[in-house]
Amino acid sequence: MTAVPINYLAVLAGAIMSMPLGFLWYGPLFGKQWMAWSGMDPKAIDKAKAKGMGKSYTIMFIGSLIMSFVLAHSLVFASVYTQTSGVAAGLMVGVWSWLGFIAPVTLGTVLWDGKPWKLWVLNNAYYLILLCVMGVILALWQ
Repeated sequence: MTAVPINYLAVLAGAIMSMPLGFLWYGPLFGKQWMAWSGMDPKAIDKAKAKGMGKSYTIMFIGSLIMSFVLAHSLVFASVYTQTSGVAAGLMVGVWSWLGFIAPVTLGTVLWDGKPWKLWVLNNAYYLILLCVMGVILALWQ
């Protein structure tokens, strides 16, 4: 049995990319819409910031690290299966991972939690872009 060739520096870079992308997406770009559609109170967010968000960011980063690590494995297998490499392989793995694992699972926020479709689109667009960026980083550094 051979080891799966994973570039751990690329895995780390993919996880790190989730932080500035998330900051931009849920901050200056779409922060106001996200708060309104999710029913967030700006005062509650200010209160959470005052308490310190280090633990939340740490846990989110660990989740992104796991996502990047699993995506790296998917990329290896998909590259062999489809005979694709580079940016095309990274985008393919990102899109299919989003379509198969993120989009269906997050439907519950609309169907059962009563959140608006606009919020689902906003959150899912973030994950689609993130997975594609991660996929491209992983594919180029493979």
